[in-house]
Amino acid sequence: MQLTTGRPANMSGRLDKEVRVYDLLDQLQMAYQYVDHEAAESMTVCEAIEKELNLTICKNLFLCNRQQTKFYLLMIRGDKVFKTKEISSQINSPRLSFASSERMAEFLDITPGSVSVMGLMNDTDNNVSLLIDSEILSDEYFGCHPCINTTSLKIKASDLLDKFLPAVHHDYTEVYLTGE
Repeated sequence: MQLTTGRPANMSGRLDKEVRVYDLLDQLQMAYQYVDHEAAESMTVCEAIEKELNLTICKNLFLCNRQQTKFYLLMIRGDKVFKTKEISSQINSPRLSFASSERMAEFLDITPGSVSVMGLMNDTDNNVSLLIDSEILSDEYFGCHPCINTTSLKIKASDLLDKFLPAVHHDYTEVYLTGE
């Protein structure tokens, strides 16, 4: 693994959805660094990546209400435990569960294991509401995938809030999670 600034010099073999992330970040003049790695399909695998990026990678969960009429993307610190009850009361949506991979692909153009806030660029109809753990907002940087889990990005949290989210026409709700 080698931390590199800016978009990859060689884009061959990269998926179109990953290239679209770099295109948008560059268009928004957002500074970022990336590292390529083996598929990161669990937070345990992300520990080495976190050391390389010098940050805590976000755990991104794609959730829905019981009726499957409201969908949420939750950004939570990777070292926290997700408790449905803690979120449900804050967003007035009882009985949250994981949304289907079909809806994930339809709304965010991503697959399980690659869930990322970057997927909101594909949610042009605003089907997904973003929830961000308050601790992520207090960190200077956050880590995420560019819609594929073989690369991780390091981006300023302020750029996410001030540049990326307005550009993809999404806002966020701050949530407070103890992770206990």
